[in-house]
Amino acid sequence: MKLRIVAIAAALSTLAAAPASAGDAAPDVAAGKGVFARCAICHDATKNGPNKIGPNLFGVVGRKAGTHAGFNYSAAMKNSGITWTADKLDVYLTHPAQVVPGTKMAFAGISNKTQRANLIAYLGTLK
Repeated sequence: MKLRIVAIAAALSTLAAAPASAGDAAPDVAAGKGVFARCAICHDATKNGPNKIGPNLFGVVGRKAGTHAGFNYSAAMKNSGITWTADKLDVYLTHPAQVVPGTKMAFAGISNKTQRANLIAYLGTLK
């Protein structure tokens, strides 16, 4: 019994000391810029850049949803009460229409967690 407890303790300490898996790697901003190419069809991300089919996303992290000047948002987005934190962007980018029913954003979402994390890291640099 004592030997079994020691073996379990050793196994647990090995797991605790194991390096993080590739899925736990820090987000890659450069890869996120590449993911943004999909978004650039509808969104600009340059400082003082134009709105396109969607609003300009420069400075989006930390911004209240539906407030970028000069863009005609849906009532659903204006009234969502969302502030774009990394966590909220992650949920929204997974499936926009589920988070803000009635949004004008006709995009199915990004199912790949790593791609979303990289994209959000990139958006976070746009200040």
